[in-house]
Amino acid sequence: MEDLLRPIYQERASQWNTQGILMIEKKNPISPNTDKFDVILFMIVREQEVPLFVKHYELQDKKAALYIASEEQLAEWITIGTNRRVIDWIINGKVLFDRNEFIHLLRGKLLDFPLEDRKLKIGIEFSKLIRRYLEGKDFFDSKHYLDAYNHIVHSLHHLARLAVIDHGFHPELTVWSQVKKIEPEIYKLYEELIAGDEPIDKRLELLFLASEFLIYSRTKTGAKHLLEAMAEKEESWSYHELLHHSELSKYSVDLSVLVGYLVEKGYIEVEQIETKGKGVYHRKYKVVE
Repeated sequence: MEDLLRPIYQERASQWNTQGILMIEKKNPISPNTDKFDVILFMIVREQEVPLFVKHYELQDKKAALYIASEEQLAEWITIGTNRRVIDWIINGKVLFDRNEFIHLLRGKLLDFPLEDRKLKIGIEFSKLIRRYLEGKDFFDSKHYLDAYNHIVHSLHHLARLAVIDHGFHPELTVWSQVKKIEPEIYKLYEELIAGDEPIDKRLELLFLASEFLIYSRTKTGAKHLLEAMAEKEESWSYHELLHHSELSKYSVDLSVLVGYLVEKGYIEVEQIETKGKGVYHRKYKVVE
């Protein structure tokens, strides 16, 4: 297969912009890891006009796809977790080209999973967990049980990924097999939700109670990245400042709900700053010491 693909990647390998090229072959007949293609060529470049370029090929009786991602796009995928397949591609793919050990060093960083990288990913997962949980609880209180079920399933996925990251591993596509070994308590909750015999409203009621405890017990860990960023200055922060902080901007729309949750739980305090309007105040935020 590699011989057939060589004309596709050989010219690009010689370009200064190319950092590394990996080949990922399909493992089974239905393989979401390769989007049902027989093989993926994954190329990382320093920069390009678009963050991701994709091209599809047919060669003999095989299907192949070429993915060319910029380093910036790759960093976003790894940090925010929007393309979890890429972790598997980098760690398990066959290296076809590696400029100055770029892929070798990247693999080492992913496997080591430094504490600073973990704190950011935990923070992002925790913010997504809070949003899904609160939205699910709102649906449950309104007796929209199927919508509540959908949200609590997603919140448990975020809780599972958070637990895996906290143990020093990257969440894989098969995250539940990881969680079963690492945090069996979370796995049991998930199992009870999807396979329990009780009516859906009863299952959800129990899950929300259990989840609330698990979420609260992880608040200190989940909020650490945000609180450390806020502690960079003694003055209070406007929400605009938080949203455009170089690290916190990665939380995107989930930052607001996380800040609100931490205010409610006493980790962040609100300062009211007078405006020109009578009885109207700016709302600013500060870490509780």
